[in-house]
Amino acid sequence: MADRCFVAVDIDDDAIKAALLRVQSTMEATGADVKCVEEENIHITLKFLGEIPEARTAQVAELVRGIAFKPFSLNFQGVGVFPALNRPSVVWAGVTGEVSEMLAVFTELERGLRTLGFEPERRPFQPHVTLCRVRSGRNRAQLAEAVTAMGDEEFGELRVAHICLKRSVLTRGGPIYSTVAESTSIQ
Repeated sequence: MADRCFVAVDIDDDAIKAALLRVQSTMEATGADVKCVEEENIHITLKFLGEIPEARTAQVAELVRGIAFKPFSLNFQGVGVFPALNRPSVVWAGVTGEVSEMLAVFTELERGLRTLGFEPERRPFQPHVTLCRVRSGRNRAQLAEAVTAMGDEEFGELRVAHICLKRSVLTRGGPIYSTVAESTSIQ
């Protein structure tokens, strides 16, 4: 069997989650054709691995448990879209703060995954929180207006003390994530 996996930073702060849920409500209120990420699934993806054999899941779990880093702080600020405001496919919240510390964790993760045979990421690492996926062009102008209005909003600060290897099981009701392994920061 195979596991659908990714490595992530969980957002486990209730105030930040509540602020991000308000953004989602604002995006839905535009009438745009958006599918919001479920509250329990809101996270920052460090690396999407896709479908991998269970034996490789165990190897990646061991790698993730071995990543050592000092805790760092991230700020959640601003709303934007990928790839562009006139043709959005993803609505995201920005991540600032000690991003260089998270990049160091990402780089170590990439190095370890490469030794396990995974392809390196082709795009530069752009930390963000996916809030909604845009399914069509319905009410695109209203969506763009709402995104622009929230461009400088601040949603809070998170102290990151671990990263997680997550398993994603796709269901009709949306994906269900579970933690396979986690790395704890060094104090």
